[in-house]
Amino acid sequence: MLTIINTGGTFNKIYDPIKGDLIVPKNNIALHKALKYISKNYEFDITGVVYKDSLDMNISDREIIYNHIKGAKYNRVIIIHGTDTMDITAKYIDERLKSDGIKKSIILTGAMVPLSIDPIDATSNLSFAIASITHIDKGVYISMHGLCLPYDKIVKNRLLGVFEEV
Repeated sequence: MLTIINTGGTFNKIYDPIKGDLIVPKNNIALHKALKYISKNYEFDITGVVYKDSLDMNISDREIIYNHIKGAKYNRVIIIHGTDTMDITAKYIDERLKSDGIKKSIILTGAMVPLSIDPIDATSNLSFAIASITHIDKGVYISMHGLCLPYDKIVKNRLLGVFEEV
């Protein structure tokens, strides 16, 4: 049993034919589509908050995310988050958890390509995060591209478009 918090990011983006660009919708449709392909052995408590590209997130958004983690039904939490600033959010969450003395297993994951365009990246990253969450110690992790590491041991290689171990 685990909580999934959807904050938006590329994972969720869809094409807006009126604006002519990709937008982050204020819903969990992409998450529910991805979960159809993933193990049915889990009970998920799903909530959506913020719904932004991570480049647009601010401290208030991170506080909202943290408050949902703090109040989460389960001690295992996966956060769907944009890849550009997931490391900043992870650090913020880690510092707040430690200062509040809360011990939970948190994994941030996302996608480099929207699920609406190509479901492979989003679905595989989420699937790996779900598989990993039962095997990690309490703390804050990032799970991308077949890696699940403490947030300060993984980095987005912007030249190659992949996450790598530090």
